Amino acid sequence: MFRELGEMLMLFGATTCALPLVWRQRRKVAEQLFEIGNASLFMACVLSLFIGGVLVLQAGPLLAQRGLGSLLGGLVGESLAKELGPVMMAILLAGRIGSAMAAELGSMRVYQEIDALRTLNINPVHFLVLPRVVALSIALPCLVIFALLTGCAGGAMVAAFNHDVGVTSSAFFNNLRATLTPIDLIHGLIKTFLFAVMIGVVCCNQGLQTIGGPRGIGRSVTKAMVNSIVFILIMDYVITRLLLPMAQFHG
Repeated sequence: MFRELGEMLMLFGATTCALPLVWRQRRKVAEQLFEIGNASLFMACVLSLFIGGVLVLQAGPLLAQRGLGSLLGGLVGESLAKELGPVMMAILLAGRIGSAMAAELGSMRVYQEIDALRTLNINPVHFLVLPRVVALSIALPCLVIFALLTGCAGGAMVAAFNHDVGVTSSAFFNNLRATLTPIDLIHGLIKTFLFAVMIGVVCCNQGLQTIGGPRGIGRSVTKAMVNSIVFILIMDYVITRLLLPMAQFHG
């Protein structure tokens, strides 16, 4: 475990040092961005739509019974912006994109394509890892913004049409605008960016360390997904704890 952590930190350091070269890899970054968006945008919108609806179904009747139904918009907005949006979208990308990255780099390692790159004096970190990490770091915050908009729309629809809630769309969005602040959005985007970097480093590192043929590729994909999800949940707590003083100071 500690060896893997060390390898991830070394890869993160090498990727960070290679950031000034990202302009040379702009075409590969654009290709990765298109692939991530094409694979994830529809699923992210569907997922967030129903997350917003479920939040209203669970919390709406309880708030309405206590005469607090008008607070539902802020509850849904803050939950999606600061917690559910970043975490769920990060898990979605770890499953759909991170596993694909681990499989692709793992197959390149097994079939000695990475060794061929080194023979041609091409740094695998610059050519393979950097574009993927940068693309993930751009794509995931954009997906979270889409998820927030779609989830709030789903919550507003359920609140308006569910008789146990009975909150109009205008009341829902008025409370959302009054409750959700720019600092809440910034908190969510900071989380999202760090999740994206972590997913890219973990999955690329797992792919680059693959050994053992096709069975080894399968093991790498599984470990990449499991490690990413575990690190997402651990980082979620740590980042939330670190950002709480800022939220309290702002409040």
